[in-house]
Amino acid sequence: MDVKKDYISIIVPIYNEEKNIENLIDNLERLNGNFEVIFSEGGCKDKTCQIIEERIKDKSNYKLIKSEKGRANQMNNGAKASIGDTLFFLHCDSKIESDILEKIEAAVNKGIKFGCAKLKFDSKGILMKICGFMSNFRVKHRKIAFGDQGMFIDRNVFFENGGYRSIPLMEDYQLSIDMKEKYPVEQIDSYITTSGIRFEKNGKLKTMYRMQILQKMYRDGEDIEKIASMYK
Repeated sequence: MDVKKDYISIIVPIYNEEKNIENLIDNLERLNGNFEVIFSEGGCKDKTCQIIEERIKDKSNYKLIKSEKGRANQMNNGAKASIGDTLFFLHCDSKIESDILEKIEAAVNKGIKFGCAKLKFDSKGILMKICGFMSNFRVKHRKIAFGDQGMFIDRNVFFENGGYRSIPLMEDYQLSIDMKEKYPVEQIDSYITTSGIRFEKNGKLKTMYRMQILQKMYRDGEDIEKIASMYK
């Protein structure tokens, strides 16, 4: 497979996303830059795949691939199917600004190998604004990013690292840890808006606290299956 220089591969893991996928495709269609989009689906049981197939049938730079279930597996398989020299991993419930690829490309041209966007939530209220601020603060001061921040990475660096670890949770956290010493994450000046539905559904403070506990358990080496079960 020939790799395209100055080309960004947007990789989106999907599983039963019929409520979100149309909005995402509408968002992607407004992007500027040279890119492809790879939807990596993990056995959808709803109409997600039918919707994608209909929407992308006339788009040569969009593709839908099948993967074994699990976000890490889906993103790794999406990366293997890609042709861009920069990989940009995006969640299906995210909304990105139209110039984000241009800002990623500018960062790459400055030598940045691993980065992410600034995060904000679609939920109103001071608590979610604080949560978004703390996420961005964490990137700047601890050099740790998560998947909902739209992580991008140099293709060669990604594969040299072995991609995402095939674990049921924290694969994005682990990638940040892997990169921290040699390629600490840098944040570009572009916002990605993500859904705050799990905070609304489960309680904002309760969810924030639980996420901190689960991250500490992971750092302390607790069993990842136990952590994943607690997350669900």
